[in-house]
Amino acid sequence: MTTILAFIFVLGVIVIIHELGHFFAARSVGVRVDRFSIGFPPRLFTVNSINGGFEINLFFYKKNDLDKISWDIIKTWNINIPERKGSGTEYCFAIVPLGGYVKLAGMIDESMDGTIKNEPYELMSKPVWAQIWVMSAGVIMNILLAFVIFTSLAWYQGVPTSENKPVIYSVEEDSPAKNANLLPGDKIIKVIVCTHCLNSCNYNINTWSDLSSTIHKLPNKPIKITYVREGRESSMDINTTFRVFPIDGKLDTLGMIGIAPELFYEPIGIIRASQLGVASTLGGLGLVVLSIKLLISGQASVTDLGGPILIAQIAGETARAGLISFFGFMAIISCNLAFINFLPVPGLDGGHVFIILAESILRRKFTLKTRMIIQQIGMAFLLLLMATVMINDIGRLFTN
Repeated sequence: MTTILAFIFVLGVIVIIHELGHFFAARSVGVRVDRFSIGFPPRLFTVNSINGGFEINLFFYKKNDLDKISWDIIKTWNINIPERKGSGTEYCFAIVPLGGYVKLAGMIDESMDGTIKNEPYELMSKPVWAQIWVMSAGVIMNILLAFVIFTSLAWYQGVPTSENKPVIYSVEEDSPAKNANLLPGDKIIKVIVCTHCLNSCNYNINTWSDLSSTIHKLPNKPIKITYVREGRESSMDINTTFRVFPIDGKLDTLGMIGIAPELFYEPIGIIRASQLGVASTLGGLGLVVLSIKLLISGQASVTDLGGPILIAQIAGETARAGLISFFGFMAIISCNLAFINFLPVPGLDGGHVFIILAESILRRKFTLKTRMIIQQIGMAFLLLLMATVMINDIGRLFTN
């Protein structure tokens, strides 16, 4: 249940913030918003902004004129506000709680509604800068969401620091250190890479920095660790494992044994927290760039891509780990969706911006038929990509 609720919360907040960006940007340049929906159909109830007030509709199953059961309006209430001018927007609350969407007048989206009346309130009737602003606003909001989360976490938690002593504070479960029976409180004083070598393979450890830099240089290596426990010096053999980290724009394989030092958090001000928020947001976007580069170069495979199931699993794990981990994960996902959504692929926000710029450069509008074809091609590609990541996710369920 934790996994499901965490997934709904992460995806719901990120998508709704994204759509609110489109909503407010559209309203700011006079584009009519036909519908703003929280959740996906079927609709549960709607609030329609009309001249003279609001109309509220409740939906459920009912018999229609043909005596068949259908999902339709079962109750309507009217709130009268004389002289109020309605926006024409339907505010919808739907049953499927996975985000939401905005439908703008004069925009060809995934609904494939090609109704274009060339009215002044339609998106395509606006200047190029206004169209780009509306289509970019969702991505901007996701980046701002990530920045706000990272900044808030840094301000609340502070900056991590340690005494830099080579003393173990915690040991990961199912790690080489755990399997070798290293314990919290053990002080590591020496690492030996191979027993048949002498000085060249002996590393004296004086600080935690010495320890981590030494272990990082030795992925998947048999080593001997000398440590002090309750005043007595002992040694043990241990095999390091590895993890892959992005360093300086590329992936690096670092040795690990699954131990961590005791961390202390120094309070910081909002300015320093904001600086860390910017750095973390740029780092989150950089991870997406790096992932794409690895896919293009062949260093990563399409089978490494994850989808909704993987996101749900990680959301559940971070939620159980605590709010700081959970919201940090949400910020990273917000960065991911922001970057991916701005790729020049039809069906994504970046695809719409690309078409708008292409029309501006060519100094002519694409026909409605051409736009529909481009949109269909993009949607087919996105559906294929979604099918691929879903297959990957399902495969992981059976192999893990």
